[in-house]
Amino acid sequence: MKYYIIAGEASGDLHGSNLMKALYKEDTNADIRFWGGDLMQEVGGTLVSHYKERAFMGFFEVLKNLSKVVGFLKFCKKDIAKYQPDILVFIDNSGFNLRVAKWAKQQGFKTNYYISPQVWASRAARVKDIKRDVDRMFVILPFEKEFYDKHDYKVHFVGHPLIDAIADRKQVDADQFRKEHHLGDKRIIALLPGSRKQEITKMLSVMLSLVDDFKAYEFVIAGAPSQELSFYQEIIGARKVSFINNKTYDLLSISNAALVASGTATLETALFKVPQVVCYKGGNISYQIAKRIITLKFISLVNLIMNKEVVTELIQDDFTKANLKKELTKILDENYRDKLFLEYFELEKKLGGKGASEKTAKLITNNLQA
Repeated sequence: MKYYIIAGEASGDLHGSNLMKALYKEDTNADIRFWGGDLMQEVGGTLVSHYKERAFMGFFEVLKNLSKVVGFLKFCKKDIAKYQPDILVFIDNSGFNLRVAKWAKQQGFKTNYYISPQVWASRAARVKDIKRDVDRMFVILPFEKEFYDKHDYKVHFVGHPLIDAIADRKQVDADQFRKEHHLGDKRIIALLPGSRKQEITKMLSVMLSLVDDFKAYEFVIAGAPSQELSFYQEIIGARKVSFINNKTYDLLSISNAALVASGTATLETALFKVPQVVCYKGGNISYQIAKRIITLKFISLVNLIMNKEVVTELIQDDFTKANLKKELTKILDENYRDKLFLEYFELEKKLGGKGASEKTAKLITNNLQA
């Protein structure tokens, strides 16, 4: 069978790569053409476009690059029409994927969606479009199934693929890792400022402002695979911090605390049982627009899944050095950590266990063979 997969940004590349591995197991004759990144490319298939080319964050950034976005959409549709896949699989990346899905459904292609657009966060009216344009939806968060049930749309809850990604990773030797990356004996505070230039620029400098206030700890920046070291160095300046690129899981496995940009990384940090402060600061125009359309009480996946404040969120104007210092001091306390670990274990149970990629691949291939 011929599969056309469209993923955007680093998390989509990770989940797409694991789905591809599972598809190749289920369908030994699978021919996969995809939009993704390095991880998907390592699995096999044919890479059409790398997500680095399309990393536009926020309403203003998308508007500024609208001609590029339109160009990518036109090229994608043309490429699909030429390839004639048996099925299209969309992974997150709703701004792009829902537009392609509308066109693809009109052309008679089978459309599957893995990792739902966050319609539960804003613009729930988009469910109408999803019901029209997406044949089957595979969701990874427990509350998403409940949300879609209310809109009379049957979806499949497959569990969260991060559980597999973390469980299946090669365990790191802490001493060897420290030696390889020239880390000392101090306890580690990991900095995860996101993967896009806009968010890194706005958040990393505030995170780094705490370095001199916590000299008993070593601050280590988790570099995103999509960015060059030189970009980070401009922000780091003369500060004494360490930088490790594309080894976030290994870094989290030896960290005592983390300052984390809102997104998938908040859930990854929780699954490694690391105390964290969730941070978010966007462009003022984008933030003001988002604030008016997003209806959620929380922005971090940890709090959304637990439906209560488990980790502190410092958003926009609250994301200051003073507030960050206060919250970091709190999460470094051992009593706080003990309580948080219990919440993290409960969170993991809610995510449905291992096998998300395999379940999804089986559902996709069984439907094609039916």
